[in-house]
Amino acid sequence: MRSDHQRLNSLAAIAALAALVGAAAPAGAAVQIVINNTNAAGVGFNDTTPATPVGGNTGTTLGQQRLIAFTYAANIWGATLTSSVPIVINAQMTGLTCTSSSATLGSAGATSTFANFANAPKVNTNYSYALANKLAGAYLGTLNAAQISANFNSNLGNTGCLDGTYWYLGLDNNHGANIDFVTVLLHEMGHGVGFQTFTSGSSGAFSGGRPSIWDWYLMGTSTGLLWKDMSAAQRVASAISVNGLVWTGPLVTADVPNVLRQGVATASISGPASGGAAGTKAVGEASFGPAVTTTPLVGQLMPVVDQADGNTGLACDPLSAANRNAVRGNIALIDRGTCTFAIKVKNAQNAGAIGVLIANNAAGAAPGLGGSDPTVVIPALSVSQADGIALKAALKARARTTSGVIASMAITGTQYAGADPLNRALLYAPNPFVSGSSVSHYDISAFRNQLMEPNINGDLTHSLLPPEDLTFRLLQDTGW
Repeated sequence: MRSDHQRLNSLAAIAALAALVGAAAPAGAAVQIVINNTNAAGVGFNDTTPATPVGGNTGTTLGQQRLIAFTYAANIWGATLTSSVPIVINAQMTGLTCTSSSATLGSAGATSTFANFANAPKVNTNYSYALANKLAGAYLGTLNAAQISANFNSNLGNTGCLDGTYWYLGLDNNHGANIDFVTVLLHEMGHGVGFQTFTSGSSGAFSGGRPSIWDWYLMGTSTGLLWKDMSAAQRVASAISVNGLVWTGPLVTADVPNVLRQGVATASISGPASGGAAGTKAVGEASFGPAVTTTPLVGQLMPVVDQADGNTGLACDPLSAANRNAVRGNIALIDRGTCTFAIKVKNAQNAGAIGVLIANNAAGAAPGLGGSDPTVVIPALSVSQADGIALKAALKARARTTSGVIASMAITGTQYAGADPLNRALLYAPNPFVSGSSVSHYDISAFRNQLMEPNINGDLTHSLLPPEDLTFRLLQDTGW
């Protein structure tokens, strides 16, 4: 059969698979993985800054530890995937987009897509380079060419780049409040081997006029159509449908009950002063601190106010005496922005709050609260910007220590968190569309948190399989 391929012109926020050049595959490994370190001498993976061995990582320089962590993550994938064709990645570490409270951790993608190759399960369908090689049983394109290109943020923790948060380079996932490098590598490798669509979610256009293998399993619940069968306009609408984009692959669906929690987190608002804010709110959950349970945490809602507008509280610094009096023994309402979620919740905890609601600062669904801090011992949820505005309006008439607005945080219902009523896993489809994140990730409502959500959560394990994770099940649905 004719072999068609298209070279990608840009890298999405997705990723790769790797191991050291010449490194032996682990016992029982099913695929050989090779990394081409493209950093110049002295930087990135070649950084000679002295480092103390940590968490089973025996490297004595920063570059060595980064490469050892890369090898460790690659070995996990190598023992999971099956292919007779080596997977090659070009990898580097450079400075990526950062602010003091956020950072792009990595950016990568397949270097080419292929269709209509020998043994292709579906005709006129785009497959990622590594998956196409696996299915063809041979290198497609140039022999030994890299199938994946990846770049990771070398500035993490520097001033202006997620200040005070660093890469944890140990192999034991004991990262504390820092970001586990192995987990990020596993996430990016998942994208690189095919956890993505090559169809544009913003324009709805197929790449090269062909659907991706993903599009055979992506369904818009409002139309009941798969992406491969939709018009471009229907795909655009589906990509911003919030909770209306599902994965129909049978392997993922079968394991949803074995991985995701039954019951959805909610925040119910009541009380004599609740007014238009009353009702049950959809929420995002935190990856740090205790999870909410079926036993409601009930408390009076009190806002943190620490900005000049008198209606906004960021809680990025220890709370003032007035705010401490307001939140003590109550549930604190805090605005998103400026600093990390974990810092906000810890400051509220230190002031005596029993729980936290964080109001989003942008339109769209309530965000998941990523981050990590093992010292946080109170639960936190997020609400949408619209719900936050309604809550702050209801709280304007509060007294110094009472509000008459009651919040109840709990798990309710029997639906699986991160799935629809038919147990089909939700894909990330926020409104507005988020380039590099929308469609090619599991939804942030998934709980337990999943490796292939758009944000790295602090409670993730290094597993790709049930009962912890659904990553490999989705890849199996596509042909792995």
